Amino acid sequence: MMLSKKNKLIKPVVPLRDGIVFPDTENVLIFGREKSLKVIDYLDKESSDEVILLQQKKASIDNPKIKDLYETGVLAKVLKRVKGERGEFSVLVRGLKRVKVVKFISEEPIFLVEAEELEEPKVADDDVEVVSLVKLISNGLKKSINLGKAIDFNFLINILNYTSPLSFSYNVAMILDISAKDRQLLLELNDLKERLKEELELLNKELEILELEQKLSEQTRKRFERGVKESFLREKKRLIEAELGEDSEAEEISNYRRKIKKAKMPPEVEKKALKELDRLSKMSSFNPEASYIRTYLDWLTDLPWSVKSKSSFDIKKAKSILDADHYGLKKIKERIIEYIAVVKLKRQNDKNTKNSKVQKEDKDYNPPTILCFVGPPGVGKTSLGKSIAKALGREFVKISLGGIRDEAEIRGHRRTYVGALPGRIIQGIKDAKTKNPVFMLDEIDKIGQDYRGDPSAALLEALDPEQNHSFSDHYLEVPFDLSDVFFITTANILDTIPSALLDRLEVIHFPGYTEDEKFNIVKSHLLHKQIKAHNLDNYKINVSDKTIQTIIRRYTREAGVRELERQIAALMRKSALKILEDKVNSVTISVRDLHKFLGPYKYSEQIIEDKDNIGISTGLAWTQAGGDILFIEVAVMPGKGNLTLTGQLGDVMKESCQAALSYIRSRWEIFGLEKKFFENLDIHVHVPEGAVPKDGPSAGIAITTAMLSALIKIPVKRDVGMTGEITLRGRVLEIGGVKEKVIAAHRAGIKKIILPKDNKKDLEDIPNHIQKDLKFVFVNHMDEVWKETLSLAKINKTKLPKFLA
Repeated sequence: MMLSKKNKLIKPVVPLRDGIVFPDTENVLIFGREKSLKVIDYLDKESSDEVILLQQKKASIDNPKIKDLYETGVLAKVLKRVKGERGEFSVLVRGLKRVKVVKFISEEPIFLVEAEELEEPKVADDDVEVVSLVKLISNGLKKSINLGKAIDFNFLINILNYTSPLSFSYNVAMILDISAKDRQLLLELNDLKERLKEELELLNKELEILELEQKLSEQTRKRFERGVKESFLREKKRLIEAELGEDSEAEEISNYRRKIKKAKMPPEVEKKALKELDRLSKMSSFNPEASYIRTYLDWLTDLPWSVKSKSSFDIKKAKSILDADHYGLKKIKERIIEYIAVVKLKRQNDKNTKNSKVQKEDKDYNPPTILCFVGPPGVGKTSLGKSIAKALGREFVKISLGGIRDEAEIRGHRRTYVGALPGRIIQGIKDAKTKNPVFMLDEIDKIGQDYRGDPSAALLEALDPEQNHSFSDHYLEVPFDLSDVFFITTANILDTIPSALLDRLEVIHFPGYTEDEKFNIVKSHLLHKQIKAHNLDNYKINVSDKTIQTIIRRYTREAGVRELERQIAALMRKSALKILEDKVNSVTISVRDLHKFLGPYKYSEQIIEDKDNIGISTGLAWTQAGGDILFIEVAVMPGKGNLTLTGQLGDVMKESCQAALSYIRSRWEIFGLEKKFFENLDIHVHVPEGAVPKDGPSAGIAITTAMLSALIKIPVKRDVGMTGEITLRGRVLEIGGVKEKVIAAHRAGIKKIILPKDNKKDLEDIPNHIQKDLKFVFVNHMDEVWKETLSLAKINKTKLPKFLA
């Protein structure tokens, strides 16, 4: 920017919030702030009429400082001023020259600055580029006026009758609808051509906005005109029909009346429906509420008030359907068959006592069962619900409750709200078209709550057999009988289900599939399903049993079979590609092909150690993906009595380590240890696979065994797996997940398993072929564990501690 070395000025400054007066333009400014009013006093005192106008960087600042003002401004002349009622001045000013502040002389009581005039570079009035830019801007302004832009008449006259391109540019800058920042940018531009180009760009943006506004306005106008036209035509149609003796509105009312009668509603519901219909018949068709009443009547008449599916209670057929659709799940299938048997017996009893007084009193009684399937993802909870519906001959409805936080999602919105609808339960009943479907409420453990209410509390009524015969939906405003609905809920965990809701549910645990069950599911179901899904029915796809087992062990680690199915699908895709590329009719997939088809192994296969080791025992663990073996490593080193625990252990497992150490220290003499052995030692307990969180008390036996082995320097048998919680007195307590743990031990090559005596009952859940391969030892106390777990074969019997002798 060029500064003139001449014409240095000392002038007062008036800060402006969000605008500037350009040279060769006039505008009225309001002087109301204290400093601005003091500038008026200064001008009177100095007999001057010139001020420098500087724009603030932020309009929100009431009392700006030097740092809050731009340095480039305009020297302006005060032409006229009028004092207002509140002491403020309306001041007419005219911009004279652009100036730049050299320095601030004072800040209080007013800004007084030394400034220099900015030279305007000489540009010929007939410069081709300048003339072209002026013409384009003039045309743009005319177009903007046609689009509705409001322009002050004085500015418009100055622009149309401009004396020079420079004056034209300043006047255009004043009328553009732009931000204060953009206006300051135009003021600081020294080159006329650059300023005109910038003004043209800003004007084009403004034109785009004006065109869009006009388009939206036109669309709104057309919609309004169309609405008026439709209303006029409807009224004309009504008058014509009246002349001809026809009445379409009466026909609509008649249709609704027939629907209400056909729906066979309960008396109180029918009374409500007829009352709403009466309101509709007296209402003008132009009344907006008429459409709300129609929607409400549609919902009432569409609900299956008296429609039921003809249920099947054939036990043999039900067993056949459940076995065909699902492998395993023996206990769960038994529970479903028991339910069918109970209902069948009740129906027979009702038949035998058809005319009795007892039957008359109990005719509305229906012993419902609200089942809750709990288990990890992918174990078949939802698909089992579909199979139950199929076995009973009923419709199946499923709604997901995951993430629901609004009570209205369950009970519906009141009709006072625009766009109100019934809740999901009533919507599901309508979709089923019967009042006795199998209704699955999925992910009940993932319901949330916030300021809009607690959806789980709304479910209490629906799932309570004592209340759900008159379920109240906010939208319907009449009770609906849900007592014939077979509700099934599903969850991954029980911890997040409110206790009041859980109390209404019969919980059935899905433990997850064993490796053997997964193998049979692939052979009997998944393989055929994926062959069909990938259009390979006409080709021979051979997958060996060993290949399937390897996929289960090395490519998946889950309780269900979803990931397993994805891996089988990947094999089928590779097979389809191979058939097309190699032009073959069959594909055989062996274990050697898995690396090429599925990539490297995703999971390592846990197998027992190569030899007996000191300080290493084999524990058994339960995970959501099934069972696994767990190596407990203990190292003893010189130290100061510290116990270090690593391997991302949970609080309960850490307490098990502390309990194991306390048990050994309390029996130091029996174990042949020195009384103060721990004072000069540090013990480090580590459980490998440190990235995987581990918790639970069932590793107590394994931790104690590994710790004692490290202290007395006797190895632990590598082929012995152990699980059980211990107390400080050495008692061994019952644990869970026995089935999964035993299967994992068998898979890893373990020959003997130590279990708490109280877990002997759990052996009936373990497949017979696995029981035959294993030796089970049941113990009540740690004293029974040592001779089964410590490897004494190579130890000199004369050197054995007394408790092992």
